[in-house]
Amino acid sequence: MRICVFTEPHRGADYEDQLRFARLVEAGGFEGFFRADHFQAMGAGSGLPGPTDAWLTLGALARETSRIRLGTLVTSATFRLPGPLAVMVAQADRMSGGRVELGLGAGWYEREHTSYGIPFPPAPERFDRLEEQLAVITGLWRTPVGESFSHRGDHYQLVDAPALPKPVQVPAPPIIVGGRGPKRTPELAARYADEFNMPFKSVAETARAFQRVAEACDRTGRADAGQPPLVLSAGVVVAIGRTDAEAQRRAGPLHVKSALPPEDPVVGSPAQLVERLGEFSAIGASRIHLRLIDFNDLDHLELIAGEVLPQL
Repeated sequence: MRICVFTEPHRGADYEDQLRFARLVEAGGFEGFFRADHFQAMGAGSGLPGPTDAWLTLGALARETSRIRLGTLVTSATFRLPGPLAVMVAQADRMSGGRVELGLGAGWYEREHTSYGIPFPPAPERFDRLEEQLAVITGLWRTPVGESFSHRGDHYQLVDAPALPKPVQVPAPPIIVGGRGPKRTPELAARYADEFNMPFKSVAETARAFQRVAEACDRTGRADAGQPPLVLSAGVVVAIGRTDAEAQRRAGPLHVKSALPPEDPVVGSPAQLVERLGEFSAIGASRIHLRLIDFNDLDHLELIAGEVLPQL
Protein backbone atom coordinates (compact mmCIF):
# COMPACT_ATOMS: atom_id res chain seq x y z
CA MET A 1 0.00 0.00 0.00
CA ARG A 2 1.42 3.37 -1.08
CA ILE A 3 0.36 6.39 0.95
CA CYS A 4 0.25 9.96 -0.32
CA VAL A 5 -0.89 13.15 1.37
CA PHE A 6 -3.56 15.28 -0.28
CA THR A 7 -4.02 18.93 0.66
CA GLU A 8 -6.44 21.77 -0.09
CA PRO A 9 -4.53 25.06 -0.18
CA HIS A 10 -7.64 26.96 -1.30
CA ARG A 11 -8.86 26.68 2.30
CA GLY A 12 -6.08 29.11 3.23
CA ALA A 13 -2.38 28.36 2.68
CA ASP A 14 0.43 30.27 1.01
CA TYR A 15 3.46 28.82 -0.71
CA GLU A 16 5.53 28.73 2.48
CA ASP A 17 2.83 26.69 4.22
CA GLN A 18 2.83 24.18 1.39
CA LEU A 19 6.61 24.00 1.23
CA ARG A 20 6.86 23.29 4.96
CA PHE A 21 4.19 20.59 4.67
CA ALA A 22 5.71 18.98 1.57
CA ARG A 23 9.14 18.77 3.21
CA LEU A 24 7.62 17.05 6.22
CA VAL A 25 5.70 14.68 3.91
CA GLU A 26 9.01 13.74 2.34
CA ALA A 27 10.81 13.37 5.67
CA GLY A 28 7.95 11.29 7.07
CA GLY A 29 8.25 8.58 4.43
CA PHE A 30 5.05 9.23 2.47
CA GLU A 31 5.08 8.52 -1.26
CA GLY A 32 3.73 11.81 -2.50
CA PHE A 33 2.33 15.28 -1.94
CA PHE A 34 -0.78 16.08 -3.95
CA ARG A 35 -2.88 19.21 -3.91
CA ALA A 36 -6.26 20.35 -5.12
CA ASP A 37 -6.50 22.72 -8.08
CA HIS A 38 -9.08 25.28 -6.95
CA PHE A 39 -9.24 29.06 -6.85
CA GLN A 40 -11.75 29.54 -4.05
CA ALA A 41 -12.67 28.10 -0.66
CA MET A 42 -15.89 26.09 -0.62
CA GLY A 43 -17.18 26.64 2.90
CA ALA A 44 -17.32 29.39 5.48
CA GLY A 45 -14.25 31.55 5.94
CA SER A 46 -12.25 33.92 3.82
CA GLY A 47 -9.65 31.50 2.51
CA LEU A 48 -6.93 34.04 3.33
CA PRO A 49 -4.32 34.62 2.07
CA GLY A 50 -6.05 33.48 -1.12
CA PRO A 51 -5.47 30.84 -3.77
CA THR A 52 -2.17 29.62 -5.14
CA ASP A 53 -1.87 28.28 -8.66
CA ALA A 54 -1.42 24.51 -8.56
CA TRP A 55 1.18 24.11 -11.28
CA LEU A 56 3.20 27.18 -10.38
CA THR A 57 3.35 25.83 -6.82
CA LEU A 58 4.23 22.28 -7.86
CA GLY A 59 7.02 23.52 -10.13
CA ALA A 60 8.52 25.38 -7.17
CA LEU A 61 8.12 22.38 -4.86
CA ALA A 62 9.84 20.25 -7.47
CA ARG A 63 13.03 22.23 -6.86
CA GLU A 64 12.70 22.07 -3.08
CA THR A 65 12.12 18.32 -2.71
CA SER A 66 14.04 15.31 -3.92
CA ARG A 67 12.00 12.11 -3.55
CA ILE A 68 8.23 12.54 -3.20
CA ARG A 69 5.78 12.35 -6.07
CA LEU A 70 4.02 15.64 -6.84
CA GLY A 71 0.67 16.17 -8.52
CA THR A 72 -2.91 17.40 -8.63
CA LEU A 73 -6.18 15.82 -7.55
CA VAL A 74 -7.42 17.13 -9.82
CA THR A 75 -6.70 19.86 -12.32
CA SER A 76 -9.89 21.17 -13.89
CA ALA A 77 -10.08 20.96 -17.67
CA THR A 78 -11.94 24.28 -17.63
CA PHE A 79 -8.98 26.20 -16.19
CA ARG A 80 -6.31 25.76 -18.87
CA LEU A 81 -5.98 24.99 -22.56
CA PRO A 82 -4.57 21.50 -23.16
CA GLY A 83 -1.53 22.58 -25.18
CA PRO A 84 -0.16 25.01 -22.58
CA LEU A 85 -1.11 22.57 -19.80
CA ALA A 86 0.98 19.85 -21.46
CA VAL A 87 3.90 22.29 -21.51
CA MET A 88 3.42 23.21 -17.83
CA VAL A 89 3.29 19.63 -16.61
CA ALA A 90 6.21 18.50 -18.80
CA GLN A 91 8.31 21.39 -17.50
CA ALA A 92 7.39 20.59 -13.89
CA ASP A 93 8.33 16.97 -14.57
CA ARG A 94 11.75 18.07 -15.81
CA MET A 95 12.16 20.38 -12.82
CA SER A 96 11.43 17.46 -10.48
CA GLY A 97 13.61 14.92 -12.24
CA GLY A 98 10.57 12.87 -13.24
CA ARG A 99 8.29 12.92 -10.18
CA VAL A 100 5.13 14.63 -11.45
CA GLU A 101 1.64 13.22 -11.99
CA LEU A 102 -1.35 14.88 -13.64
CA GLY A 103 -4.79 14.38 -12.19
CA LEU A 104 -7.33 15.78 -14.66
CA GLY A 105 -11.08 16.23 -14.28
CA ALA A 106 -14.00 17.99 -15.92
CA GLY A 107 -14.41 20.70 -13.27
CA TRP A 108 -17.46 21.06 -11.05
CA TYR A 109 -17.36 24.08 -8.71
CA GLU A 110 -19.29 26.76 -10.58
CA ARG A 111 -18.78 29.51 -7.99
CA GLU A 112 -15.01 29.78 -8.52
CA HIS A 113 -15.52 29.96 -12.27
CA THR A 114 -17.95 32.83 -11.87
CA SER A 115 -15.67 34.61 -9.39
CA TYR A 116 -12.63 34.53 -11.66
CA GLY A 117 -14.33 34.90 -15.03
CA ILE A 118 -13.72 31.34 -16.19
CA PRO A 119 -16.31 29.91 -18.60
CA PHE A 120 -18.36 27.09 -17.06
CA PRO A 121 -20.21 25.16 -19.77
CA PRO A 122 -22.83 22.49 -19.02
CA ALA A 123 -21.62 19.12 -17.72
CA PRO A 124 -21.80 17.25 -21.06
CA GLU A 125 -19.58 19.85 -22.71
CA ARG A 126 -17.17 19.84 -19.78
CA PHE A 127 -16.74 16.09 -20.16
CA ASP A 128 -16.32 16.47 -23.93
CA ARG A 129 -13.57 18.99 -23.27
CA LEU A 130 -11.96 16.69 -20.70
CA GLU A 131 -11.88 13.85 -23.22
CA GLU A 132 -10.26 16.07 -25.84
CA GLN A 133 -7.74 17.40 -23.34
CA LEU A 134 -6.71 13.87 -22.43
CA ALA A 135 -6.25 13.06 -26.12
CA VAL A 136 -4.25 16.23 -26.78
CA ILE A 137 -2.00 16.01 -23.73
CA THR A 138 -1.14 12.34 -24.18
CA GLY A 139 -0.68 12.92 -27.91
CA LEU A 140 1.75 15.79 -27.37
CA TRP A 141 3.81 13.90 -24.80
CA ARG A 142 4.01 10.71 -26.83
CA THR A 143 4.88 12.32 -30.17
CA PRO A 144 8.50 11.40 -31.04
CA VAL A 145 11.07 14.20 -30.93
CA GLY A 146 11.38 15.76 -34.35
CA GLU A 147 7.79 15.03 -35.31
CA SER A 148 4.73 17.26 -34.94
CA PHE A 149 1.29 16.71 -33.48
CA SER A 150 -2.04 17.91 -34.83
CA HIS A 151 -5.54 17.59 -33.44
CA ARG A 152 -8.85 18.71 -34.89
CA GLY A 153 -11.64 18.38 -32.38
CA ASP A 154 -14.88 20.07 -31.51
CA HIS A 155 -13.26 22.30 -28.88
CA TYR A 156 -9.50 22.32 -29.56
CA GLN A 157 -7.50 22.48 -32.76
CA LEU A 158 -3.72 22.06 -32.86
CA VAL A 159 -1.78 22.34 -36.12
CA ASP A 160 1.77 21.01 -36.43
CA ALA A 161 2.63 21.48 -32.75
CA PRO A 162 6.31 20.69 -32.13
CA ALA A 163 5.18 18.67 -29.10
CA LEU A 164 7.87 20.07 -26.83
CA PRO A 165 9.12 20.02 -24.13
CA LYS A 166 9.22 16.32 -23.43
CA PRO A 167 8.73 15.15 -19.85
CA VAL A 168 11.43 13.11 -18.15
CA GLN A 169 9.13 10.16 -17.54
CA VAL A 170 8.75 7.82 -20.50
CA PRO A 171 6.36 7.50 -22.19
CA ALA A 172 4.68 10.21 -20.07
CA PRO A 173 3.90 11.32 -16.52
CA PRO A 174 1.16 9.20 -14.96
CA ILE A 175 -2.36 10.48 -15.54
CA ILE A 176 -5.01 10.14 -12.85
CA VAL A 177 -8.71 10.20 -13.71
CA GLY A 178 -11.20 9.88 -10.91
CA GLY A 179 -14.62 10.71 -9.62
CA ARG A 180 -18.03 9.35 -8.83
CA GLY A 181 -19.50 9.47 -12.33
CA PRO A 182 -20.94 6.09 -13.34
CA LYS A 183 -20.46 6.25 -17.13
CA ARG A 184 -18.02 8.63 -18.77
CA THR A 185 -15.50 8.74 -15.93
CA PRO A 186 -14.81 4.97 -16.00
CA GLU A 187 -14.57 5.03 -19.80
CA LEU A 188 -12.08 7.92 -19.80
CA ALA A 189 -10.01 6.26 -17.07
CA ALA A 190 -9.91 3.00 -19.02
CA ARG A 191 -8.79 4.73 -22.21
CA TYR A 192 -6.36 7.35 -20.99
CA ALA A 193 -5.39 7.00 -17.34
CA ASP A 194 -2.68 5.20 -15.41
CA GLU A 195 -4.64 5.49 -12.15
CA PHE A 196 -8.31 5.64 -11.25
CA ASN A 197 -9.11 7.45 -8.01
CA MET A 198 -12.36 7.25 -6.05
CA PRO A 199 -12.42 10.29 -3.76
CA PHE A 200 -13.45 10.15 -0.11
CA LYS A 201 -16.29 7.63 -0.21
CA SER A 202 -17.04 4.49 1.77
CA VAL A 203 -15.31 1.19 1.08
CA ALA A 204 -18.54 -0.21 -0.40
CA GLU A 205 -19.06 2.75 -2.75
CA THR A 206 -15.41 2.62 -3.76
CA ALA A 207 -15.66 -1.10 -4.51
CA ARG A 208 -18.61 -0.43 -6.84
CA ALA A 209 -16.63 2.30 -8.60
CA PHE A 210 -13.67 -0.06 -9.03
CA GLN A 211 -16.00 -2.63 -10.57
CA ARG A 212 -17.38 -0.08 -13.04
CA VAL A 213 -13.84 0.81 -14.08
CA ALA A 214 -12.90 -2.87 -14.49
CA GLU A 215 -15.90 -3.36 -16.76
CA ALA A 216 -14.93 -0.26 -18.76
CA CYS A 217 -11.41 -1.64 -19.20
CA ASP A 218 -12.91 -4.84 -20.62
CA ARG A 219 -15.20 -2.92 -22.99
CA THR A 220 -12.43 -0.68 -24.29
CA GLY A 221 -9.96 -3.54 -24.73
CA ARG A 222 -7.34 -1.95 -22.50
CA ALA A 223 -5.43 -5.20 -21.96
CA ASP A 224 -5.65 -6.14 -25.65
CA ALA A 225 -4.10 -2.78 -26.54
CA GLY A 226 -1.10 -3.59 -24.37
CA GLN A 227 -1.87 -1.00 -21.70
CA PRO A 228 -0.87 -1.90 -18.15
CA PRO A 229 -3.55 -2.50 -15.53
CA LEU A 230 -4.98 0.62 -13.92
CA VAL A 231 -3.72 1.54 -10.49
CA LEU A 232 -6.77 1.72 -8.22
CA SER A 233 -6.66 4.36 -5.50
CA ALA A 234 -8.96 5.83 -2.90
CA GLY A 235 -9.10 9.17 -1.15
CA VAL A 236 -9.61 9.10 2.60
CA VAL A 237 -10.46 12.09 4.78
CA VAL A 238 -8.48 11.77 8.01
CA ALA A 239 -8.83 13.20 11.51
CA ILE A 240 -7.00 10.99 13.98
CA GLY A 241 -5.49 11.60 17.37
CA ARG A 242 -3.81 10.02 20.37
CA THR A 243 -7.05 10.62 22.27
CA ASP A 244 -10.66 10.85 21.18
CA ALA A 245 -10.72 14.53 22.12
CA GLU A 246 -7.74 15.21 19.86
CA ALA A 247 -9.38 13.38 16.97
CA GLN A 248 -12.66 15.24 17.45
CA ARG A 249 -10.82 18.56 17.50
CA ARG A 250 -9.23 17.73 14.18
CA ALA A 251 -12.61 16.67 12.80
CA GLY A 252 -14.12 20.07 13.58
CA PRO A 253 -13.69 21.49 10.05
CA LEU A 254 -15.51 18.45 8.64
CA HIS A 255 -18.74 19.67 10.22
CA VAL A 256 -18.64 23.08 8.53
CA LYS A 257 -21.17 23.44 5.71
CA SER A 258 -19.46 23.12 2.34
CA ALA A 259 -20.17 22.66 -1.36
CA LEU A 260 -18.41 19.30 -1.20
CA PRO A 261 -20.57 16.16 -1.47
CA PRO A 262 -20.94 13.86 1.57
CA GLU A 263 -17.79 11.99 2.55
CA ASP A 264 -16.81 9.04 4.75
CA PRO A 265 -13.98 10.25 7.01
CA VAL A 266 -11.87 8.27 9.47
CA VAL A 267 -12.18 10.02 12.82
CA GLY A 268 -10.47 8.23 15.69
CA SER A 269 -7.24 6.46 16.47
CA PRO A 270 -4.26 5.46 14.31
CA ALA A 271 -5.46 1.87 14.63
CA GLN A 272 -8.80 2.81 13.08
CA LEU A 273 -7.04 4.36 10.10
CA VAL A 274 -4.89 1.24 9.68
CA GLU A 275 -8.05 -0.86 9.73
CA ARG A 276 -9.71 1.30 7.06
CA LEU A 277 -6.63 1.11 4.85
CA GLY A 278 -6.74 -2.67 5.15
CA GLU A 279 -10.36 -2.65 3.99
CA PHE A 280 -9.42 -0.60 0.94
CA SER A 281 -6.54 -2.95 0.21
CA ALA A 282 -8.94 -5.88 0.29
CA ILE A 283 -11.03 -4.39 -2.55
CA GLY A 284 -8.00 -3.76 -4.75
CA ALA A 285 -6.71 -0.31 -3.80
CA SER A 286 -2.92 -0.15 -3.91
CA ARG A 287 -2.61 3.58 -3.30
CA ILE A 288 -4.30 5.89 -0.81
CA HIS A 289 -4.48 9.69 -0.80
CA LEU A 290 -4.99 10.89 2.79
CA ARG A 291 -6.70 14.28 2.93
CA LEU A 292 -5.32 16.42 5.73
CA ILE A 293 -7.02 19.76 6.28
CA ASP A 294 -4.85 21.96 8.50
CA PHE A 295 -1.48 23.04 7.11
CA ASN A 296 -0.48 24.25 10.55
CA ASP A 297 -1.18 20.92 12.25
CA LEU A 298 2.20 19.33 11.63
CA ASP A 299 1.68 17.01 14.59
CA HIS A 300 -1.17 15.31 12.70
CA LEU A 301 1.16 14.51 9.84
CA GLU A 302 3.89 13.30 12.20
CA LEU A 303 1.39 11.08 14.06
CA ILE A 304 0.42 9.30 10.85
CA ALA A 305 4.05 8.98 9.79
CA GLY A 306 5.05 7.55 13.16
CA GLU A 307 2.12 5.28 14.04
CA VAL A 308 0.37 4.37 10.78
CA LEU A 309 3.00 4.08 8.04
CA PRO A 310 5.12 1.51 9.93
CA GLN A 311 2.10 -0.85 10.08
CA LEU A 312 1.50 -0.90 6.33
